[in-house]
Amino acid sequence: MITKDRILYVGERQEQFFNAMNEDNVLLVSARNCLDALNILKEKEYIKVIISDYNLSGNTGVFLFDKIQQADLKRKTSFILLSEKFNKSIYKASFSKGINDYFVLGSTDLKQIVSKAKFLNLQHEKEVNHSKETLKNKSFRIPWTKRVFDIVFASIALLMLSPLLLIVMLAIRLESKGKVYYIAKRVGRKTFDFYKFRSMRTGSDALLETLAKEKNQYASNENTIPLSEDCPKCSKLPFNTTCSPLLFNGEKEICEYWFHQQKAAVQKNNATFIKIEDDPRITKVGKFIRNTSIDELPQLINVLKGDMSIVGNRPLPVYEAEQLTKDELSERFLAPAGITGLWQVALRGKGGKMSEEERIRLDIEYADLFREGNYSLWYDIKLILRTIPALLQSDTV
Repeated sequence: MITKDRILYVGERQEQFFNAMNEDNVLLVSARNCLDALNILKEKEYIKVIISDYNLSGNTGVFLFDKIQQADLKRKTSFILLSEKFNKSIYKASFSKGINDYFVLGSTDLKQIVSKAKFLNLQHEKEVNHSKETLKNKSFRIPWTKRVFDIVFASIALLMLSPLLLIVMLAIRLESKGKVYYIAKRVGRKTFDFYKFRSMRTGSDALLETLAKEKNQYASNENTIPLSEDCPKCSKLPFNTTCSPLLFNGEKEICEYWFHQQKAAVQKNNATFIKIEDDPRITKVGKFIRNTSIDELPQLINVLKGDMSIVGNRPLPVYEAEQLTKDELSERFLAPAGITGLWQVALRGKGGKMSEEERIRLDIEYADLFREGNYSLWYDIKLILRTIPALLQSDTV
């Protein structure tokens, strides 16, 4: 039985990749063109990860990916595409098709590409083990009673609160220009559009990086790379060229190399969550609706859509969720995203700061109810009742 990392490389750099994969636990199979690669995949069913050059003899790596998707190989295969120079159209097309990753040769070390291939292979192994485990134990399902309760509760609440919602929308619009609502991507059991009343001035997202360093309650005092600083590698290149593929960080473009440098700095600073005390971006109306938690009311629409539940773990921004990658930390995502939850009623509004560890511990505690089959609707109702005195809070975070 083969227990090595199993990788197929397609292109003309076999020798370079063999040298980069000079490890006992890596099995590299190579092909020079699309036809050879397809034949190898049909014969060697243990291959789960493919690294392919974009420029192949007679075709392209994208063409090979399409052929693999069309072929009845009866298995899932991860695909990494390599190109000599960064091409924005190829980059976008790759990810729109479902290619797992895209690297630019020359600006990326081959060992880094191999490391990503090994990671994808490990993910395949975890998926297989998870599928086997799921057949034995079908847990983590959200009870239908919880979903019915969410729909009834959210519908009645929206109907009763509709006059208040109209007044708040008018007040927000009169104080500052811009939309009365705020939409952002959040991560719960899935990624979704998260709705809130706008409580900040328009364009406040641009100040988040500076405030996160100066006022984040969860951050330590260690120095990190300035997030607004330009990539030193890109600054040495000709105009409109980058050292690695471009990513989007909020409304700004940032190269992949510099993004990972910043990410490593943030992780070193141990600030998974961002919580700003006395945030200067908040408007007067925004301060009031935050103190009374009225800004959260549009999330009732998220509940009706099935994105969230009334009670659950708070959905996280993508930049926070991506840092909770360890198994014991990611357990908090097994519970549904919620408007209120255990950590909110336990510590919110008490005037003290909450540590990152306390928050994760409480999130996991609630998620464990679904894993262990101990969930009860009455427990959710008690959390809702405990939320009421926590709604009127003195801080604006």
